[in-house]
Formats: sequence, C-alpha cells, structure tokens
Amino acid sequence: MLTVVGVRFKRAGKIYYFDPGELEVQSGQKVIVETVRGIELGDIAVGPKQVREEDIIAPLKQVIRVATHDDIATEEENREKEKEAFEICLNEIAKHNLEMKLVDVEYTFDTNKVIFYFTADGRVDFRELVKDLASVFKTRIELRQIGVRDEAKMLGGLGPCGRPLCCSTFLGDFEPVSIKMAKEQNLSLNPTKISGICGRLMCCLKYEEEVYEIIKQDIPPIGTKVSTSAGEGIVVDTNLLKQMVKVKLVDEEETDIKEYHVSQIELVSDEV
Repeated sequence: MLTVVGVRFKRAGKIYYFDPGELEVQSGQKVIVETVRGIELGDIAVGPKQVREEDIIAPLKQVIRVATHDDIATEEENREKEKEAFEICLNEIAKHNLEMKLVDVEYTFDTNKVIFYFTADGRVDFRELVKDLASVFKTRIELRQIGVRDEAKMLGGLGPCGRPLCCSTFLGDFEPVSIKMAKEQNLSLNPTKISGICGRLMCCLKYEEEVYEIIKQDIPPIGTKVSTSAGEGIVVDTNLLKQMVKVKLVDEEETDIKEYHVSQIELVSDEV
C-alpha cells in the first residue's frame, strides 16, 4: 500500500495524485508539486490515504514542499500578470484579425509558460500570434483551443436553476449527456429548456439517470398488454417517478382510461 494525496490546481478542476513522502500534509493545505507543465502550486483536495500499488499510474511524483508565504505571494503575482497578459493577447488577436475568442490566461507557477485558452468555430492559424506573444512575454507560449463546456467551467455563472454552475463549483470531469436521458425523464425536448448556458445539454440530466433506469425496469412500456382489476388493457402512458401507468381497457365499448400503480397490474403473455 502507498500513501497518496489528491491535489487540485483549479476550482472544481481534476484531482491529481502525488506522493507526500515524509511531509505531514492535510486536506486544505497548499503545496508545491512538479507536473508535466512544470512546477505548480495546488490545493490538497484529498488528504493522505492508502491505495494499492496496482491502482497507481506510474510514475507517482512527490510533493516538493508545503507552500510558504513567499510561494503564495508568487501565485498572487502570477494572477495579476494573467490579467495584464489577457489584455495584451486581446490586442494582438484584434491586430491579426483572428476569428477566436480569448477565454482565460494562465501562468505556470514558475512562469516558464503562459497558456492562453480560446474558443473558435473552426481551426485558427495562430502561428504569427504565437510569435508576437513570445516576443512580448519572453517565455514559452501555448494557445489551447477549448470547447464551450470548458469555457463555462472557467468563467462560471448561474444556471437555469438559479444556482452557480455545477461545472465551475464541484464537477471535476464532464459526464457524457445525451438527449435520450431527457426523453427517459419525460422532459420537454425544447432545447431552451434542457440546455445550460454553454448551449449544450445540462450536466444535471445525468444525475438522476441511474434512478430512472432502475425504476424503468419495473414499468411496462407503452403498448404493453396488462391485466387490471377492471380487465385487460393496453398501457398508453407512464409516470416513472410515481410508478403509475395509464391503461386503456380493451373490453369496454367506450374508451375508458384508468390509472394504476405498477403493483396493481400484471403483464399479459401473448403465448397460447
């Protein structure tokens, strides 16, 4: 068994695991670690815990140190530099007349790289832009195109529910969301009703999907022949959450639709 800690570099960002070594660290502390991007400062989101060696993706890098006051001051200075870099990049984009929207700028802790995040409808030839930015900042430049969901995660905002966006507050990773989920939950398929501010299907459609899948196992689909206390009929509508079905009785001269709980009906086999 190995001891690891989970470190997060952005609010609601993905958690990466490191070896704390001999350091005594705990959840909530800021630490300095080495990543593929260089030296970074992050927050311990998951305190020390034991995991099996086979569950670790090697090599597991060590936590360099607990962040000092100087480290935190450096991080704050970088945040100020990012604001200035954002304005400079906006001007350069306008100068090159590029069809791209700048979303965020990020300095690595050691300032060896500046990352510019942007959205665009298609591919953008930003080679000249990179050259100009490199001449201004005198460091490595990376332009990274992101999707609209990532843009919403970075910028934040309020969702249709009136609460802060899930993606910018606690969702570390995006879950796949499909229109099938909305259909199974009997939601309106009006795009304005089931889309978030990013324009994509709302992430919260995924939250209850598992519950609906479990409930659906006990609910006969529309068109199923069932037996009720009033005779045999055909299921014409369902309410998954209430576990109720509406049955059109087939033996009645007049159309008669009654509602039953799933416990009050039985499936009728077509076998002779």
